[in-house]
Amino acid sequence: MADGAIAGAVGSTALNVVSYLDMALRGRPESDVPQETVDRLAGIAHLDLGSGARRANRRSGLGPLIGYGLGVAAGVAFALYAGGRRQPLPMATGVLGAGVMTMTDGSITALGISDPRTWRRSDWLADIVPHLAYGLAAAATWNRLRRRQVAATRRPWSAGVAVVLGHRLAGRAVRRHLPLGHRSTLVAP
Repeated sequence: MADGAIAGAVGSTALNVVSYLDMALRGRPESDVPQETVDRLAGIAHLDLGSGARRANRRSGLGPLIGYGLGVAAGVAFALYAGGRRQPLPMATGVLGAGVMTMTDGSITALGISDPRTWRRSDWLADIVPHLAYGLAAAATWNRLRRRQVAATRRPWSAGVAVVLGHRLAGRAVRRHLPLGHRSTLVAP
């Protein structure tokens, strides 16, 4: 599950990078959905965020943290689904990207912040592309971590075989160079 959390965090970073690139290229403003989500969740939980600058700062900090939390949770859920096995990259990209997008858009719909049914094409593109980046980065990270884990589990076995074969080969080489009387003290492989 830790590898799933790592993959989710990498995916969340990719999502943010693509979102910020979109903002820079198109000159669009930052979304206020994360801060509105904080407001709604604080209201549901009866939490006081304070007032003025303190409230604004808390909203600015907690909004992205909720996004990272969703991304990490999706990575953990994918780890449970994958059962520790590598997954085909296109399939894993789609599952992870669509999963996070569904969690995000579903939560903002349930909280009454936005209704995706009213979005324009540019709104959907601004939502789909970063979530695909999340899916690709998280899936690639997951598969890369699986490759290392498989290699690490093979090392002790292959090292053990090399040690056994090495001792056998070394024993033969030593016996060839010993006088005849000393050969009997060595254990034959």
